[in-house]
Amino acid sequence: MTDSATTVYVVDDDAGMLESTQWLLESVGLNVRAYADGRQFLEALTDTASGCVILDVRMPGLGGLNVQEELQKRGSRLPIIFVSGHADVPIVVRAFKSGAVDFIEKPFNEQLLLDSVQQALQEHQQPEPQPQGNEDTEALIATLTRRERDVFLPLAQGYTSREIAEMLDVSIKTIDLYRSRVMKRLGAERMPDVTGIAIAAGLMDPLDLRKSAVE
Repeated sequence: MTDSATTVYVVDDDAGMLESTQWLLESVGLNVRAYADGRQFLEALTDTASGCVILDVRMPGLGGLNVQEELQKRGSRLPIIFVSGHADVPIVVRAFKSGAVDFIEKPFNEQLLLDSVQQALQEHQQPEPQPQGNEDTEALIATLTRRERDVFLPLAQGYTSREIAEMLDVSIKTIDLYRSRVMKRLGAERMPDVTGIAIAAGLMDPLDLRKSAVE
């Protein structure tokens, strides 16, 4: 099988998870290459590889974060989606700071994983956006995944992580993880920056910050 923009590399030491993930991705027409450990994946990866990587965090030998670091050293632009049954905050923050496009906790919803993969494949085919004005701000917002968008606007409106968690019926920890990811994607260092981006894109009224954005 040749490398293509629709190749998804799955790296997981759990044989059952590896097989089920491969089956899921192939069922929607994606090319999949599956590897049982990080070193095997790195040894097989070519310089011209394209697509995206689904990478388990905790594996014997070379863990997911170490694989991510090695890919960075090689100058690889392959988008990485981390999956883990042990998603503690420091690990997730480190993964996102190093450029991960998503972090999904096991057991995961199949459609959410497919959505994340499609987003990553689309991003890999596009140049990095360079914010210069309102159009570029809108382009940055457009790169947010569906779940990131769910969190973005309530954040911009001033809702707390607890309030957003209640709106979306998820844990506060999950909201905190996506809050970090949204801010990184948008290049925002402070919450007022997030609000400013939403206002500049015409997504909210600056005089009505606490209006509910989630039905």
